Amino acid sequence: MFNIVPVSAFSDNYIWVIHDQHHAAVVDPGESKPVLNFLEQRKIKLVAILNTHHHADHVGGNQELLQQFSVPVYGPANESIFTVTNHLKEGDNIYISELSIGFSILDIPGHTSGHIAYYGANSLFCGDTLFACGCGRLFEGTAQQMFISLNKLAKLPNRTKVYCGHEYTLANISFARLVEPGNRALKKLEMSAKNQRQLNRPTLPSTIEIEKSCNPFLRCDQPEIIHNSSNYIGKPLVDPVSVFSAVREWKNNI
Repeated sequence: MFNIVPVSAFSDNYIWVIHDQHHAAVVDPGESKPVLNFLEQRKIKLVAILNTHHHADHVGGNQELLQQFSVPVYGPANESIFTVTNHLKEGDNIYISELSIGFSILDIPGHTSGHIAYYGANSLFCGDTLFACGCGRLFEGTAQQMFISLNKLAKLPNRTKVYCGHEYTLANISFARLVEPGNRALKKLEMSAKNQRQLNRPTLPSTIEIEKSCNPFLRCDQPEIIHNSSNYIGKPLVDPVSVFSAVREWKNNI
């Protein structure tokens, strides 16, 4: 049996630690110090590092962790991360024997060109692709790529827990209510998220079911979102990718 806990980094990053009280794998360690502190306080041994994409706030701690632990570093095959030892692409599977946990790899380009996700044990580690009520900016990929990636994730089982890389939830919900003010589920989600943040607790993980009911980037076929994004862009939008692109541009300019 294992636990998944967030370790805070920088201003709003989460480094996810998967551990069983004895061994741990870390997902996207943007810095090493908070991870080392977590491990040392609990006398837990690091056995693996999992990276979803190459951005420094997700891989910056790799090198210092490797100075203390000789472990495999998993990461995307289509990106350059010099510490990665095991290069992964969709269709690959990994198994961390010390934790008895396995993951299937999904290619989810958009935020970056080679971004991957780890899916297993009813859990999705998706970096900066799918956020709670939002999605990542398109730094390297296209709107169509991100749209396809998000819809791939939306097809996972509803109960799948979504572990993303940042605490952006309240800002994302605020934007979602602007895009789809008639969505009653958003108000309920906002109240819950506010309560969590007031207690200094993470709003994560989310679930695929929640995201399909609240996340505007997964709801580009909804009439209200089509209407409001068309008004924003100043012309009728007829296909979901165009709607997604307009909503993403709208969010960029908030």
